[in-house]
Formats: sequence, structure tokens, C-alpha cells
Amino acid sequence: MKIAVYGGTGSIGSAIVAEAVRRGHHVTALARREQAVPDGATFVLGDAADAETAREIAAAHDVVVSALGPTRDPAGDADQFVEVIRSLADSVGPTRLVVVGGASTLFATPGVRLLDTPGFPDAYKREALAGAKAFDFLREDARADLDWTYLSPAPEIGPGERTGKYLLGLDEPVGEHITIPDYAVALVDEIETPQHRRRRFTVAN
Repeated sequence: MKIAVYGGTGSIGSAIVAEAVRRGHHVTALARREQAVPDGATFVLGDAADAETAREIAAAHDVVVSALGPTRDPAGDADQFVEVIRSLADSVGPTRLVVVGGASTLFATPGVRLLDTPGFPDAYKREALAGAKAFDFLREDARADLDWTYLSPAPEIGPGERTGKYLLGLDEPVGEHITIPDYAVALVDEIETPQHRRRRFTVAN
């Protein structure tokens, strides 16, 4: 398959690129600044908010992955992330869109998102709200024929070994942690064998 990964040089994006290359896919890693990519991948300068370029990229690939995330910079515009996802969703046409999401919209208890629990860290709340708005856009406002999937990690995601194993869930956490390599395994598994079209799912170790 031909897979394009926006944010393909970030910590999660580069793991997705490496996993897809490992499986023999043709991978394009896109970022706004030139950086090294894993052997076997192609790097392209690209901004997901550039609709014209995004349409060209989507037309040349089977799947577009957004491994972008809201800014953590207090001086930055976190809501700009929502507009980037909106622009990308409007640009991909019939090409499938897979979005690297956050855990904040998973339900801690019925009807209560992790984002809304008393112990949710203030330092991440602004970023989490932007991610939640992007998820709400996909669920509620994206065009009816958009082929999208949103993958929420466990509440904690970080470095670790690639085991190739993970637990699957839908709207509630199925564990506290997922390694970045195993998150990438789950995402590429979903690309290869779609099970969650037009919905969110979650993974944990």
C-alpha cells in the first residue's frame, strides 16, 4: 500500500513510518522541516493545512495518516489543530484518513471523559481540549462520506520495546500504558485490515 504520514518525523509518526516500511509498504513521511526518515521511506516537505498539496498527496496514496498533535506551547494556538484536521479531512477526498488521537476523550466512567475527571493534569488540559474538539469534528461534523479512523492510545504512551501485542478497546481504556512501537503496530494493523471505519478505538499493552 501507499501510505502518507503527516508528522512522520515526530516520535509517534516516525514509529508509524518505520512499522509500515518494515511491512513492505511504500511510505511518504511529511513534515514542515526536513529531517531524516527511516531507510525505505521517502521524505516530502508538506503542511497538512496546505489544501492543494494535501489533495495531491491524498490522490497519490491509499491512506493518509495524521500523526500531528496540538501544540503544548502556552503561547501557541491549540485550536489551530482542529482547523488542520478539518482542512485535511476536506482535502483527502475518497482516500482513507487515520488520525493519531489522544486518550483524553476515553471514558473514565460512563459519560465522563478522562479530560473531565478531577485529577486530569492542568498542564495537558489545553492540548487535550483541542484534541477532543478534533475528535468531535470527525464524529459529528465531517462530511458523511469521509473514511476516517481515530486511534486513542492508553492514558500513558511512551518509549519501549516492540512486542507486536496489544489489547483492543473502543471508548474506554483497556490498560494504563502503550509503548510507541506497539501503538504503531496497532495503527498499521488497522490500515492493513480495517476494523474501525468511521469510529474511534483504543489500544494498550
